[in-house]
Amino acid sequence: MMNNGMMYRDYFFYTPINIMNRMRELWEEHSFWTREYIISAVDELEDLQPVTDRLLRNPTDFGDALEPFYGRGAREFERLLRDHLLLAAQLVADAKKGDTQAAEKTRAMWYQNADRIAALLANLNPYWSYYQWRDMLFMHLRFVEDEATKRLMGQYAEGIMVFDNAEKQARQMADLMSQGIIRQFRL
Repeated sequence: MMNNGMMYRDYFFYTPINIMNRMRELWEEHSFWTREYIISAVDELEDLQPVTDRLLRNPTDFGDALEPFYGRGAREFERLLRDHLLLAAQLVADAKKGDTQAAEKTRAMWYQNADRIAALLANLNPYWSYYQWRDMLFMHLRFVEDEATKRLMGQYAEGIMVFDNAEKQARQMADLMSQGIIRQFRL
């Protein structure tokens, strides 16, 4: 935890503006690389593996950024976020195959995962509301699924509009996360 183990020289890194910038960077990367994954998976592009690898680096980057504040809780967030991405990938694969039954099962697991993320965040920080995080994460899932659907249907312009909204919403999640950290640790 930052309050117990932070070195004086580290204090200047944990300023409100640095925290806000880092959370925005991470959430925007999350949205961007999710979009890149959708494009590569749906269109069966040769860059699918490197795009997947880069996307799956995002949870580790989040864990590293949150660990000074939340220790093992940050690593649990990392694990749940990685599961979120793997479930999203499975949902895209199910939809691409036209396997409606498998897609419904994966979608249910994906929403349960988002619920667990919201519960974890609410447990880690008293300024993070379970209901607010659940609503934000569920909205994020709807954007991702809608974006993938638009791509699968060849509705590229509409998919870009969905991504624009998803990107804005990612910044809102970043700001919610930053504000909670800043308030909790009185930075």
